[in-house]
Amino acid sequence: MAQINNALTERDTKSPKDFFDSERSKNLLRFITCGSVDDGKSTLIGRLLYESNLILEDQMEALVHDSKKFGTTNQELDLALLVDGLVAEREQGITIDVAYRFFSTPKRKFIIADTPGHEQYTRNMATGASTADLAIIIVDARKGILTQTKRHSFIVAMLGVKNIVLAINKMDLVNYDCKTFQQIERDYKSIAKFIGIKNIFSIPISALQGDNVVCQSEQTSWYEGSCLLEYLEAVDVEQENTFQAFRMPIQWVNRPNLDFRGFAGKIVSGSIRIDDEIIVLPAGKSSTVTQIITYDEQLKEAGKDQSITLTLKDEIDISRGDVIVLSKEALCNISDKFVTNIIWMSDKGMVPNRQYVIQLHTDKTLCTLKKPEYRLNVDTFEHIACKTLLLNEIGVCEIFLNKFVVFEEYITNKEMGSFILIDRVTHETVAAGMIIHALRRSANIHEQPLSISLSARALIKQQKACILWMTGLSGAGKSTIANMVEEKLNIMNKHTMILDGDNVRLGLNKDLGFTEQDRIENIRRVAEVSKLMADAGLIVLVSLISPFEAEREMARNIIGNQQFIEIFVDTDLATAEIRDVKGLYKKARAGEIPNFTGINSPYEPPSSPDIILDTKYSSEQLTDKIIYFLKERGFLS
Repeated sequence: MAQINNALTERDTKSPKDFFDSERSKNLLRFITCGSVDDGKSTLIGRLLYESNLILEDQMEALVHDSKKFGTTNQELDLALLVDGLVAEREQGITIDVAYRFFSTPKRKFIIADTPGHEQYTRNMATGASTADLAIIIVDARKGILTQTKRHSFIVAMLGVKNIVLAINKMDLVNYDCKTFQQIERDYKSIAKFIGIKNIFSIPISALQGDNVVCQSEQTSWYEGSCLLEYLEAVDVEQENTFQAFRMPIQWVNRPNLDFRGFAGKIVSGSIRIDDEIIVLPAGKSSTVTQIITYDEQLKEAGKDQSITLTLKDEIDISRGDVIVLSKEALCNISDKFVTNIIWMSDKGMVPNRQYVIQLHTDKTLCTLKKPEYRLNVDTFEHIACKTLLLNEIGVCEIFLNKFVVFEEYITNKEMGSFILIDRVTHETVAAGMIIHALRRSANIHEQPLSISLSARALIKQQKACILWMTGLSGAGKSTIANMVEEKLNIMNKHTMILDGDNVRLGLNKDLGFTEQDRIENIRRVAEVSKLMADAGLIVLVSLISPFEAEREMARNIIGNQQFIEIFVDTDLATAEIRDVKGLYKKARAGEIPNFTGINSPYEPPSSPDIILDTKYSSEQLTDKIIYFLKERGFLS
């Protein structure tokens, strides 16, 4: 029980006010621990908390109990259990999730992120690194530099963490050998130089025994540097994080009543004062600050990391995702095309040309990913050509957004240059990314205004333009119904055009195959051509399997919700195979046609189509249903 008695030392006797005042005045350091599996990350954090007398009595009692049940050491306490909170972590003796812990010393406040070492949880490690000022890269002295050590080092460098502590752990298991320490240090510095890490502090430690963690160890008399805690208390990271220009992305327009309109958000850099002249981007409108309001008071000035509401002198249109800057300072950049670093975080690989949702600061919009320029080999750091990115892979990729957004390059301002990608269908966060730079050509292309509108072109044809997008399995009857609908519209003197899947692939899309990526590009091109035809005032009939819901939503987004009419030709697989006059299903089942929808590639039925055509009814009846829909909705005036 000696360890418990040591932890329950006399607590600070300051009054609550004095205590909170002193805590408020301290500088905060955010750091992460990372490295390969079982290098001792959680044990190191537990040792820091324990040796600093920062474990409360009830926590200590729980630790004693849990050490008996889950402990992996032969000692009385397993300090790793202080941060490994999940049952699965304790049973397996590993870290899975990111565990955050706060502690304070007389000199500084700290927030620690204990990140997992397993490759499959690299996405969790990247999450912890995204807000860190410093990273402790832990290396097992017996194993040296491993692949995961390199991967984590590259990620923290890519995320802009400039201060690295190389903690060579488990020195007690190599008899505190100086040569072992020096060799690992040399190996790591050669890697760090290649990936651009400059500020490295190397230290030999034993997290289990406490050597050089909170105080100097007699076991490493050859080591002349400071212990870990002393270094963490003294390291200067402020100059690395200071970005002076004022940036405040708008989170919310605060309108509690008719007499008040405020614009709420968190200041990500710089400071602002009452009477400062501001510019709202991307619109470029200007005004003057009249009030700076927090939840409990009004301020004359506010700075980085404060959440505030601004009121302005002028009534100007501002919405979520806009960014307020000072007119006297350099403005943010605006673009819709970027070159980016991507860390892929989903079990399902990246699909080039598929649309994803991008969340950049408070702005959210749709984007399309091009095929990666390359992915990184984390062992050799060479650039490898690839067609996609898989789980935990890192690559460089161009991204095209469907609108202009306000941004800063990540190397300049983390908060304004980092983003996440979200799957449109599952809403899963699939990737994290950093903007390297905008594509310069994006600033040279502008939409040309046209004199004659879509409605004017359609008016002379006495109809309203629309796209009838027919989706369903091969053999469902899409082409047959499309032809019959066009025949009836032609009799009614309506102007139409059919874009049939097979016909399009004989011309416009003859360069495309049937991979998932090619199918997405096939649908994108058809959607763009359909939109041009609708702009000419036509009623366009698209007959396309279009098996994935995400790509049909992409088509809807390209065309516009008012003109896009999704028609699900609902035929079960067995019936479609019976109708298969081309023999495609038979070939697919024999393995002669890869990626055939319904056999070896999935079909995702529409969740809420505008029209459902049940093919148990005749083609004539289904055609009349579409004509009736068009008349009822005013497309056939």
